[in-house]
Amino acid sequence: MDIKALAQEAAPYIVDRRHYYHQHPELTCEEKETRAHIHQDLVDMGITDIRDMKTCYGLVATIHGGKPGKTIGLRTDTDALSFQEETGLPFASCEPGKMHACGHDTHIAMLLGAAKILQEHRDELCGDVRLIVQPAEEHVMGSKQMIAEGALEGVDAIFGQHVWGTLDMPYIDVTAGPRMAYSGRFTVEVHGESSHASAPHMGKDAITGAAAIINNLQQYVSRESDPLDPVVLTIGTISGGNRYNAIANYVTMEGVTRAYFLDKHEEAMRRIVENTAKGLGMTAELKYAHVVNPVINDDDDLTEIAQNAVKKLFGEETLYHMPPMMGSEDFANYAAEIPAVFGFIGCRDEANGMVYCNHHEKFDVNETLLPKGTALMAQFAVDYLAANAK
Repeated sequence: MDIKALAQEAAPYIVDRRHYYHQHPELTCEEKETRAHIHQDLVDMGITDIRDMKTCYGLVATIHGGKPGKTIGLRTDTDALSFQEETGLPFASCEPGKMHACGHDTHIAMLLGAAKILQEHRDELCGDVRLIVQPAEEHVMGSKQMIAEGALEGVDAIFGQHVWGTLDMPYIDVTAGPRMAYSGRFTVEVHGESSHASAPHMGKDAITGAAAIINNLQQYVSRESDPLDPVVLTIGTISGGNRYNAIANYVTMEGVTRAYFLDKHEEAMRRIVENTAKGLGMTAELKYAHVVNPVINDDDDLTEIAQNAVKKLFGEETLYHMPPMMGSEDFANYAAEIPAVFGFIGCRDEANGMVYCNHHEKFDVNETLLPKGTALMAQFAVDYLAANAK
């Protein structure tokens, strides 16, 4: 089958679906109507093997090929963000304070386009295609719920992709190896002692203690951490104190870490937090939670199939190799279970004013990329099944 031509023929459908889901965004863990409409879209294609999840607003559906073989998974995410849209699009969000500012509406549309092509040509498939429609990606939790409910049962490998606002059109990246970082979340509680502001020597200032901890944590990043093993450490919130004229006895801070190898970082952070406070006559506690593992693309045959699919569809010049990034994605949880490839579709289009990155109130994409993303998903599925035909 000529998948590129089929995707182009399906472009009006794909764009229409993108418009609908863009207009009706739902936040993380609220994707009930989104799931219901995707379910109906799949039914309208003639897909009958569909299962709604019980613990989250996700679903899985299977396209059964006409020939025996393996099962390839294709994943999309569905949740929106708490942004007031400022794009001015005629199909802008109808929901105040909610927007598909990360492109998940395009991911849904591209998956539906690929499903349409594969369902219409299912007799040619050497195996099955599992469609994995996942909620709650923005809180990096939805994939765990999907896996716990058996979304990957019987699936041999999985492919996912993301439109990316810092990568120029028409480039596509499906590089092997590390792609997106580990994410950790932490809280630091600093305990001092109150006194009147005019007598700081009578107390232990938790605010200055917190400031010292922040500075020392950043010195860890710049002076203890290997610059060839990147780590990002960000304090996002800080609060403490009771009155403007009193020495603060308590401060709490929250932050995130991003890295690719994390074991040593948590231990070092704990040492710095506790010893900095101790040196100032205070105590401090680090509470650390591992959120999601890094996304590491399969560096064997699977990534080669993805790269060859890009070359076949759009030419070798379309392939781009971005360095690993410090953003995180809960696609990592699938990759921890089965062979996986996660791709990036460039959507920066300066000529048409589409220069805003993901998670921006004016984020938008040139819709000519939608059938390309559809074609890539479908081509990868077909080629994977053909390469592993029984």
